[in-house]
Amino acid sequence: MRLDPFYLIVDSAAWIERLVPLGVKLVQLRIKGRPLSEIRADIRRAKAICATNGCQLVVNDYWQLAIEEGCDFLHLGQEDLAVADLGAIRKAGLKLGLSTHDGAELQTALAADPDYIALGPIYPTILKAMPWAAQGLERIGEWKAIAGNIPLVAIGGLTVERIPGVFENGADCAAVVTDITRNPNPESRTLEWLKSTRRHDSVG
Repeated sequence: MRLDPFYLIVDSAAWIERLVPLGVKLVQLRIKGRPLSEIRADIRRAKAICATNGCQLVVNDYWQLAIEEGCDFLHLGQEDLAVADLGAIRKAGLKLGLSTHDGAELQTALAADPDYIALGPIYPTILKAMPWAAQGLERIGEWKAIAGNIPLVAIGGLTVERIPGVFENGADCAAVVTDITRNPNPESRTLEWLKSTRRHDSVG
């Protein structure tokens, strides 16, 4: 499969409503610490916005809700992968992306036959505390050599200025959170990301 080279990750349907119409074609809804009823409502809202704008929606973690709401793409971290019902996920026809941070996690991910693999953090990130050191650009090439035709998503500490190095080292897609959501002008920064990643639109 092919992924859009720009992968936006946000924590609410409000962000999706705000940024997807600018031209975003791949977005993950990653919500933490909210009631399931609110998460379900945000998934529904995000799904409708993405459908209107021709954007692929990826739901993070909540695989049961993703199935119930008729979504078609799911992302799981390693802890969630360990307890998720992969049979039910595949039966529902969901595509699956998986997080990896070290060699053991990469092998676990590959065994699950994912539709993409995410590697991170490439650079130090302020999004959340991580037990893993920054992977660095060189690790991207190593991971891609092992993943082969499976799309590789680079994530963690990425900025517009760091995009070229990510693709030059073999990533198919660059994921971003705080460089956009904590920017004084998220819309303008999103347009910068779109412009920069479109140059790599032939990869994937």
